[in-house]
Amino acid sequence: MKNLLIKLMIMGGMLIGLPVLGAMLAGYPAVSYLEFPPKTRFIIHAPFSWIAFAVFSLLILLCVIPFVVKGVSGKTRKHIVMKRPFPWWGWPGIFLLIVLWVLAWTRFSFFVGLQEYTFIPLWLFYILIVNAIAYRQTGHCLMLNRPVYFLLLFPVSAAFWWFFEYLNRFVQNWYYVGVNYSPVKYFLLATISFSTVLPAVLGTRDLLMSTNRIKEGFQKFHSVRPGYPRVLAMLILLLSAIGLGCIGIFSDYLFPLLWVSPLLIILSLQTLFKEKHILSDIADGNWSIIVASSVSALICGIFWEMWNYYSLAKWEYSIPLVHRFKIFEMPLLGYAGYLPFGLECAVVGDMFMRLLSDRAKE
Repeated sequence: MKNLLIKLMIMGGMLIGLPVLGAMLAGYPAVSYLEFPPKTRFIIHAPFSWIAFAVFSLLILLCVIPFVVKGVSGKTRKHIVMKRPFPWWGWPGIFLLIVLWVLAWTRFSFFVGLQEYTFIPLWLFYILIVNAIAYRQTGHCLMLNRPVYFLLLFPVSAAFWWFFEYLNRFVQNWYYVGVNYSPVKYFLLATISFSTVLPAVLGTRDLLMSTNRIKEGFQKFHSVRPGYPRVLAMLILLLSAIGLGCIGIFSDYLFPLLWVSPLLIILSLQTLFKEKHILSDIADGNWSIIVASSVSALICGIFWEMWNYYSLAKWEYSIPLVHRFKIFEMPLLGYAGYLPFGLECAVVGDMFMRLLSDRAKE
């Protein structure tokens, strides 16, 4: 419990303090980054660059292709799976999701007053359906087997995503349109929307872990055992601190830190405290939880971007150097950000699970 609080304080201090400190030292007005609701677009991004697009594409492919090849070609044992009926409570979720989807993407006059509020229930029904499918596959699901953890994930998720909203102020990679709300209404609606992130991603991850293709297909992959892990962790923590301090100054080049810096900080602190973390199993070649976590966020990301596309209140992107070939509102390479984001969701979810377990033992 004490170690967890120390880690949270260090992580929170770095993520909140370093970007604004760096911007202030560079002479930028801190008030620009603290505007709420965030409406002013004050960062002019670098134009599209084929060189940058090629470099980022190559790096992403080098990271992703080995896992795609393994997932496609890997052999898994056949298991006799007990057929369970789809739970009754999943059917209303499917029906209501379809209804809300239609209402979200159309502009019926009778629904005009509620049009802008369709995004939240869409995700609540998605979460319900994912849990229903997982229950059919395995006989258990996050919602039924860990109800306290499941319900508390919603407020944890809201706080979790507000960190990314704050970091985005220093790079302005996305912005919202059609949300002309007062600060109080903006905060309440945004918080409720953000609360669905972790339940959606972690519920999808549990479903993916029920498949042999991921659960067994990546159990014996490449073993990675870095030498001097605590020295490496300290170096990564230092570089993350420098990067966060400069993210608002060199936003055209450091914007990927928005997605990877929280993960690097948490993993570095867990390594320094000699704790087991999400990368621990790769020492034995087991990458299943990593693949499931990353793919689950990518799946959710596709639904996020798709449902956002025709929404009345929505977000749009402005990404330097690689803003080209949009799928919905998201530029193609932007989808790569969902992969480390899935690991961050998994890390935060596991930390919260440990916290509940420790509190239960007291």
